[in-house]
Amino acid sequence: MTMAKGIMIVDGQRVPFDGEKNVLSVIRKAGIDMPTFCYYSELSVHGACRMCIVENVKTGKIDASCSMEPRDGLEIRTNTARLLRHRRMILELMLASHNRDCTTCVKSGECHLLELAHRMGVDRIRFKNREAKYPIDESSPAIVRNPNKCILCGDCVRMCDNVQSVNAIDFDTHIACAFERPLAETTCVNCGQCRVVCPTGAISIKTNIDEVWDALADPNTIVVAQVAPAVRVALGDKFGIPKGENVMGKLVNALHRLGFHEVYDTTYGADLTVIEEAEELLERISSGAKGPLFTSCCPAWVKFCETRYPELADNISTCRSPQQMFGAVIREYYRNPEINQGKKLVSVSIMTCTAK
Repeated sequence: MTMAKGIMIVDGQRVPFDGEKNVLSVIRKAGIDMPTFCYYSELSVHGACRMCIVENVKTGKIDASCSMEPRDGLEIRTNTARLLRHRRMILELMLASHNRDCTTCVKSGECHLLELAHRMGVDRIRFKNREAKYPIDESSPAIVRNPNKCILCGDCVRMCDNVQSVNAIDFDTHIACAFERPLAETTCVNCGQCRVVCPTGAISIKTNIDEVWDALADPNTIVVAQVAPAVRVALGDKFGIPKGENVMGKLVNALHRLGFHEVYDTTYGADLTVIEEAEELLERISSGAKGPLFTSCCPAWVKFCETRYPELADNISTCRSPQQMFGAVIREYYRNPEINQGKKLVSVSIMTCTAK
């Protein structure tokens, strides 16, 4: 298949394209921050939110740029008064059917819906609030679904289907699980990728922050943390620390100030897992057991395999994940009365993985 090549005129600027799959990609190539809710490059094109609409200069026709193919000589405008009116109307309609307890929302300060409403100058909503009253689904050990905050962009459904191949949620008149079942009764593997693409607080991650604060405040409790390697990178990015700088020292210092007694690196657990899985592999080879041997490091992968490919379950390593293995080591170490001093132990895992 030959990739399209040519030059488009975007807001009066000549922009060459070579293989871009849609007009939206060409617009962003030109350095223009086009608003979207339902577009992610790795997902199928949905074209539901209509925020990325553009105006054809020659015909006056308005189209969603995410579903338009680039054409040589095509001239478009991305930010006319007419387009702004359309985008404001779309945002007002979304907000009119949205739960607007923004001050206590888990996405407060990071909500893409609120960000675009401010950006487009939506300072009033002319329509009566028609927020649906759906029950909040907290059945999952990892994910919380609040359908009342959903804007029907479909990103979570397509992520669960197109990328993860789990199909735990679907889209009809609203986002829901099959037969309106709780998320815990579906094929959900707790990977959390639906939360990554959700632009509002409709999907959030269940936390244990309150339990950790209670443990830290208890003088009769030893609180120990293990930190996953990816957390260092994520925290560095969050706080604007230059890329490549090791923030583990800062993280350990901060955790000690919060009241954690000890802080360990899960990398040690990863080393143990490599050793144990290597020994298991050698044992399987020597005994003539059926191969291959799949790692058990990721609990989401293990659940996915067990539910979707049960015939391969016997090929999963019997070893625990690094986090689970190191958690067992911590428990065993603090079992010694001379070390625990008669106090109970709370082991906290600081992970970037929702399934863990």
